[in-house]
Amino acid sequence: MVGAKSRIRVARVYDDIAADEGQRVLVDRVWPRGIRKEDPRVGTWCKDVAPSAELRKWYDHRPERFDEFASRYQAELRDSGALEELRALTEHGAVTLVTATRAVDISQAAVLAKLLKGR
Repeated sequence: MVGAKSRIRVARVYDDIAADEGQRVLVDRVWPRGIRKEDPRVGTWCKDVAPSAELRKWYDHRPERFDEFASRYQAELRDSGALEELRALTEHGAVTLVTATRAVDISQAAVLAKLLKGR
């Protein structure tokens, strides 16, 4: 069996689908611009796992706020049914968390991937 660490990836929703990505899950609260609802690059939309509008606006993808954002976001996710649903998906194979942001490495998808990998 493949370990969870290699089964959870992060990508932009606009990227082409790689053969070994597994299931794609959009983890943004807002639908990405220019993407049709039936676009296969989206996969499943799990908007309830996304950060609150207030936290998202405060963070504004400012790199210097990422650590505080990650901390606040993890606090929001405590006792989250949406996070548990996402965790259950990882039990069935590879999962790629997708987001519309250009800065994937400082996005909520990166925070989620770290949580799901147990780090």
